[in-house]
Amino acid sequence: MHYLLACAALGAALPLLAADAPKGFAPLFNGKDLSGWHGWAVHAKGGSPLDVAKLAPEERAKKVDEWTADAKKHWSVANGELVNDGKGAYLATEKEYGDIELLVEYKTVAGADSGIYLRNTPQVQIWDSGQTFDPKSPTRKPHLGSGGLFNNTPGAPGRDPLARADKPFGEWNSFRIVQVGERTTVYLNGKRVVEHARMENYWDRKAALPKAGKVLLQTHGGEIRWRNLFVREIPAAEANEVLRTHDAKGFEPLFNGTDFDGWAGALDNYEVADGAIVCKKGKGGNVYAKPEFADFVVRLEYKLPPGGNNGLALRYPGGNVHVATQAMCELQILDDTAPKYAALDPRQYNGSAYGMVAARRGYLRPVGEWNFMEVTAKGPALAVELNGTRILDADLSTVTEFKDKTPHPGKDRTKGHFGFAGHNDPVAFRGITVRKIEK
Repeated sequence: MHYLLACAALGAALPLLAADAPKGFAPLFNGKDLSGWHGWAVHAKGGSPLDVAKLAPEERAKKVDEWTADAKKHWSVANGELVNDGKGAYLATEKEYGDIELLVEYKTVAGADSGIYLRNTPQVQIWDSGQTFDPKSPTRKPHLGSGGLFNNTPGAPGRDPLARADKPFGEWNSFRIVQVGERTTVYLNGKRVVEHARMENYWDRKAALPKAGKVLLQTHGGEIRWRNLFVREIPAAEANEVLRTHDAKGFEPLFNGTDFDGWAGALDNYEVADGAIVCKKGKGGNVYAKPEFADFVVRLEYKLPPGGNNGLALRYPGGNVHVATQAMCELQILDDTAPKYAALDPRQYNGSAYGMVAARRGYLRPVGEWNFMEVTAKGPALAVELNGTRILDADLSTVTEFKDKTPHPGKDRTKGHFGFAGHNDPVAFRGITVRKIEK
């Protein structure tokens, strides 16, 4: 029997069998043993993801065996529940996950402190919410309740929960967690406590959250029981819809999906196909929307062919000019997984402010899938999210070194058009919307 998602998310009266997984979900725990899990002393010396990644495969396997042996001393199964005594190595899934919807139920005791790691990273916090605020530890706020992204920077969105939704001790609590890229939304007992907040990379604050990783269950000083653990991997089209529809008020379409009404430039070198603007193979040049924008946010989807190359023209002045140097920037759109691009300058890869600031790599979807990008230009500041992950955050006014020492006089432009700079490849763009940022 399959349960409706809402019923599963809010918790059933008893542990569900694997066959009772909500439609589209897979069980993470079989209710009988630790199959599919291993131990991970993630905070022990040499245990962080950064340290583990440096190990040779045989060394890594040895570590995991040691951690798993320790975990088995402190984790057990009783009445279809996964039980930890508050000590020992954490449990980690054997499988790694990217974009997911996760359903979890837990029950803990007074004084306990636990959490759920996503993509190897802490954490969706579980508190004893009956504790009072201690001014000696001002960043610890158990009285606000569980579900926050506790390891985000204090004061950052998502760090503290929006509401206190914990149930009394002795009762089961249920989480529903949706994560697309870094964007994380948490429901506790049916109440939204984190909304679309970026989950920071605790292990390296300067890096983005990994594209994929394991789910970990934390142990931290008090007994905690887990049951009804189910996961659903979110496909790319659904992930794009999550990103497109969040906080969508004020966005206006720049492209009608049918023709080039409202656009100008080298239109003969592009075509409209299946609701998308597509650069014709072997053609190029600049096309742009006729309105000009100062500060704005643009959202769009794009799809690359193998080795595909194009660019977003930001604050472009119009005309047959070199976008990369004469516009605020050309934001690179590139299949940087292609072998022919292996030796580029880092400032040429996908999502980079071409020739000026390099973007973080590794967040493109496979060639042929639609990527979702959000670009924010506010004054000289430029921020780019790709598939929900921040890959660029730069102040172009501070850039003094350029690829090939070529000046970029356009980087200080305060107004211009939005468009595309084609480079002979059939790169496709659709769902193009813009929101002006009013001063």
